[in-house]
Amino acid sequence: MLAKLISIDGDHPIVLTKDVTVVGRKRGVCDVYIDRSSVSKLHCVVVKTDGLLFIRDLGSTNGTKVNGQRVTRGALLPGDELSFANARFRVYLGPDEEPQPGGGRPDRTEVMSSFPDGGAPSDSFDDGSQGGLGSASDVHLLGE
Repeated sequence: MLAKLISIDGDHPIVLTKDVTVVGRKRGVCDVYIDRSSVSKLHCVVVKTDGLLFIRDLGSTNGTKVNGQRVTRGALLPGDELSFANARFRVYLGPDEEPQPGGGRPDRTEVMSSFPDGGAPSDSFDDGSQGGLGSASDVHLLGE
């Protein structure tokens, strides 16, 4: 089963290749790294099992939402909107894709935000009023 989180803001999709995927802002620990101050260091886990996706919030400050409703855990259905604080994605579940030439998929995905001054994010709370994750060029796949 192919499981993807498709950015509502137009960034590259995040392919969930592992059975357990940790989402958060802590580089080197999280499988999906989202560089936004509103996302907790260890925000949530996404579990892929028997053709289904389940999520569990890890006590994040700004919450994990499914279809706009804050949740601590739950199942995800195709087409659901999944939000990690203010980073929003659409859930895709479907048949496996044909293998692409040149090898497999990476184990880690990095999602980088754009900052107007090119600097690092501030320590202040990001309420999402500044927009999305940036342009499609801000999503980077990490190798092994």
